[in-house]
Amino acid sequence: MPDKPQPPPVVFVVDDDAGLRESLADLFASVDLRVATFASAADFLRAVAADAAGCLVLDVRLPGLSGLDFQADLGKSNIRLPIVFITGHGDIPMTVRAMKAGAVEFLTKPFRDQDLLEAVQRALELDRVGREQRRSLDALRARFQSLTPREQEVIAFVSAGLLNKQIADELGVSEITVKVHRGNAMRKMQATSLADLMRMAQTLGLQRPR
Repeated sequence: MPDKPQPPPVVFVVDDDAGLRESLADLFASVDLRVATFASAADFLRAVAADAAGCLVLDVRLPGLSGLDFQADLGKSNIRLPIVFITGHGDIPMTVRAMKAGAVEFLTKPFRDQDLLEAVQRALELDRVGREQRRSLDALRARFQSLTPREQEVIAFVSAGLLNKQIADELGVSEITVKVHRGNAMRKMQATSLADLMRMAQTLGLQRPR
C-alpha cells in the first residue's frame, strides 16, 4: 500500500501586529512558501490541526497567552511544530528559556529578512525530518504488533543478547522452536539480519521479559 501523500508545509505566523503579519506573509510568499497568519495563540489553536506540517513564527508578546507560555502549552498538547521566535523586547533570560524549550531561533526586531528566511528553512527541515522519523517508528511499531506474543518475547530475549539455547531454556521450549519464532519475527519485522533485528528492538525500547 503506497504511503499517503503528505500535505505541503505551512509557515504559521502568530503576531498581534497586523502590518507585520502582512509583511511576513508577503516575504514568505516571495520564496514560494505557504503561509497562514493569526493575531493570537487562541486563533491559531482554533484553526490549525494538531498534526499540521510546517513551523511557527511566533511573537513573544501576544494578547492573552504569551509566546513563551504558548510554546510550553504546545509541548503539553503534543504539537511538535518547530518555533522561530520574533520579538521587539527580547532579553537573555527570555532567549535562554525559549531555546532550552526547543526553539529553532530567537530573532530581535528589526531583523534581516534573510535571517528569518534561513531560520524558517531550518525549522521546516527539522519538521520534515521529525515527521519522517515518527512515520518510520509508527510503521515499526505496527510490524511489532503483528507478531504473536511468543515472537515478541523471542525478539526481546534476542535484543538482550541471549542465544537460541538460552532463550529455549527461559521459555521451556526446544531450540528449533526458538529458531522458527525468530525466523518468523525477522520476516514480519522486515529485518535483513540479526543485527538489524536488534537495532529495531532497541528503537522500540524492548526490555528482557522477567
